[in-house]
Amino acid sequence: MAENNNAVACESESQMAAEAGLEKADMAVALQEDVTSVPLSSLKIETFVDSNHPNKVLEGLNKLRLNGALCDVILCCGGQEFPCHRYVMASFSPYFEAMFTAGMMESTQERVTISGVEPPMIGMLVSYAYTSKVSISPENVQALLAASNMLQVTAVRDACCGYMGRHIDINNCVAMYCFAEAHSFKKLEKRSLDYILEDFSVIYQQEEFLSLPVERLTEILASDHLNVPKEDIVFEAAMLWLNKCPTRRQNFDKVLEHIRPPLISPSYLPTVIETLDVVKECDGCKRFISEATDRDLVPYHNTAGSRRPTVIVTVGADTHDKDIHKMESFDPLTSQWKPIGRTPLKVNGHAVVISGSILYLAGGYSNYGESAEMWRCDVPSNSWTKMAPMNKPRCNFSLVMLEGYVFAIGGNHDMRDSIDRYDPKTNTWQLMESVGVEEYYDHDGPSVVPLDGLLYFFGGLPKSWMSNPNPSKVAKYNPETSVWTEVAPMQVPRSKPSACTLNGKIYVLGGRHIKNDEFKTKVTENLMECYNPTTNQWTMCAPMKIRRYHHSMIEVNGRIYVLGGMDAREVFPTEIERYCEETDTWETVGQMHTGCYNLRCVSLRLRKDHKPMVYEDYEYSEDSENNPDEDHDYFDYDVSYEDDDYYDDEDYEDDEVDEEMRNDL
Repeated sequence: MAENNNAVACESESQMAAEAGLEKADMAVALQEDVTSVPLSSLKIETFVDSNHPNKVLEGLNKLRLNGALCDVILCCGGQEFPCHRYVMASFSPYFEAMFTAGMMESTQERVTISGVEPPMIGMLVSYAYTSKVSISPENVQALLAASNMLQVTAVRDACCGYMGRHIDINNCVAMYCFAEAHSFKKLEKRSLDYILEDFSVIYQQEEFLSLPVERLTEILASDHLNVPKEDIVFEAAMLWLNKCPTRRQNFDKVLEHIRPPLISPSYLPTVIETLDVVKECDGCKRFISEATDRDLVPYHNTAGSRRPTVIVTVGADTHDKDIHKMESFDPLTSQWKPIGRTPLKVNGHAVVISGSILYLAGGYSNYGESAEMWRCDVPSNSWTKMAPMNKPRCNFSLVMLEGYVFAIGGNHDMRDSIDRYDPKTNTWQLMESVGVEEYYDHDGPSVVPLDGLLYFFGGLPKSWMSNPNPSKVAKYNPETSVWTEVAPMQVPRSKPSACTLNGKIYVLGGRHIKNDEFKTKVTENLMECYNPTTNQWTMCAPMKIRRYHHSMIEVNGRIYVLGGMDAREVFPTEIERYCEETDTWETVGQMHTGCYNLRCVSLRLRKDHKPMVYEDYEYSEDSENNPDEDHDYFDYDVSYEDDDYYDDEDYEDDEVDEEMRNDL
């Protein structure tokens, strides 16, 4: 009975399946009739593109190669064999295309010998043809570059050049320059040459530089972009090269003609050049000495034949209405402004310092308060890199370079026990010990300058400003001993002044203080004084034309320049003033496009053909989870300073001079 029931059930299921199949068939027929009945004019042509198809084809071809299937040629190199397909090799390399399609005997040979390259490189390039991938390393990059260049695999060649270009450093730039020139890699040759020109003052002493052929040496010495503080270094480099090998003296005239006599220091000529035997024995040196002696032949600092001009580079500022993150250069010789680029983020209350052609930018305000970030800008290559952050956030502080280290001193809030030192070699910060006058590194808006291995500290607003609103004390800090020492105080108390060094002395200018009268009048200064570390004495200098604080002060070509700041009425002056130490006089030498304060400046020998950095508007972000500040553009809000109450009086003193105070000085 059960068997009969099962049989009936199976028969029923079969019948149902058959009926379902008939229904599907009927539906398919009906659908086909419906489709064919649609008018063709109502249909649009569509192109189907399988984005994965190229990768699938490559994967399939590579699988065939690895299995030895359908391979029609074997590339032989150095005893190693590489089976592959002619059509694949010809499709990605003009070299193989010509070999296999132009009727050469290799087009029919089962084995083809490849000479002039290393066997592993053939294997890597064959694999690249099938996978579009190749691993570049310091060990294989030169051999891979040579092989890809010979076999005309341009994508790999360019990738190798880019890899080498990104890894140029002071130790390999000369060798890379010679390698690129020998193989006609023009982009890599230019990049390595630019690196040599930029750091010439260090590179010319290296063994590889002294081994350069005369053609490469003269190309370097002839460049208008040679970055040297004085032409004496160029002559010294030429002499080191000549003395490396006695037979090179026959090339002395050829080398000498690329040194620019009018730019030689007057004292260097009689004390060094004229004393050399090779100069005395060389007839061509007479003309060189004559041109070097005639200082009017090519006026110094004002000739197309001079090397890089030193310019003032401005980095960020504030105008109350908005923060500025553009960078511009001001040429003191022509009084012309040129764009340099932009900082990665808008900056205010930040600090900058220059080391050769490397610019460091640190601190300032962000959307979340004070920032501890630091950025490194390689100005010649127009690139910004985010470095290790400071140990503490800082704003309105000083950043200075001393003995190869970057020091961050002062700032808003509690900076006690906080002198931060940055090591560029290790990309690390270290909090320094401090012994002695601790109050100095707890100041807001100080001016700090390096001189003779020490850091001199001037005029920051002390945290206890209500009891000491007129900071005039000065101290010096020795990084070797971590000891602060007080020196002679300034004659004029100053908050937020500026300072710079010139000819072994320190000049301090501008700033603010409170008069000791019943109204506690706030005085914005235009007085400048000079400190002599040898005598530990201050001397008053001629006052600048405009009173300023929150301004920037910098020495260029033996002159002091002052830019930006606020005057007594909280107006931003646009005039650029210059001070001459010899005559103790000031003059106005240019105008800024926009008045601003918290302006930061550095001096830099900039190439004449320097191309400005181009950035699209963006919010720089690396890791928003670890760096919450990074998801927000900086400075899109009104910043309030902790010491605003100190200067909130609207009765600012006008341009009348406090004659009583000046007479006392």
